[in-house]
Amino acid sequence: MWRCMADHQSVMSPLVYERERRSSRMFMRIRVMLAGKNQQGRRFRHAYETIVVNAHGALLYLDQELEMGSLLVVTNPLTQDEEECRVVYLGEDSEKGRRVGIEFLTPSPHFWGIEFMQPDWAVQPGSFQKN
Repeated sequence: MWRCMADHQSVMSPLVYERERRSSRMFMRIRVMLAGKNQQGRRFRHAYETIVVNAHGALLYLDQELEMGSLLVVTNPLTQDEEECRVVYLGEDSEKGRRVGIEFLTPSPHFWGIEFMQPDWAVQPGSFQKN
């Protein structure tokens, strides 16, 4: 679902379209192993760190040339859990590598070992009482 939002910070107020997220994101560096085939068809298996994680995947800096839709396997070394995933975003190259978004083939909210706040969990004003 897409949501249309007005940008009230600019003079001409252009419309900004933002896709609603399926799960909350967390900026978190987690060491993972990523395996697959690069654009040249060569197999790789390397350790990387995440930039952002959510119940549906992650954003990482990679030094591999990949194509959109490439299938990979990500392993959480702390739990030894493995998930198949696909490349869904290819960002610009930088000194840290290329930002690459991966999406689990099946949602795995417990893969990262953290609890994600559900989008419908809203804190109501005045819902907390002072002691």
